[in-house]
Amino acid sequence: MDVQRLNIYERLRDFKVPSSILDEIFSDEKDLKILEDAFSALVDDGFSEDGAAEKISKMIFKELDI
Repeated sequence: MDVQRLNIYERLRDFKVPSSILDEIFSDEKDLKILEDAFSALVDDGFSEDGAAEKISKMIFKELDI
């Protein structure tokens, strides 16, 4: 089990991203790589892990027009 992936998954769930959407992202290696890179880049830019998850969750909702 990849602890970093689990951490990202749980943090995005905390920001109300539905499990069905996350399951779809996490089942596609290409999408998962993009997500992990974005999360790491935000943390490297000074965001907390929660801040990074919040920003990514907003992007997911915007992309899905939710």
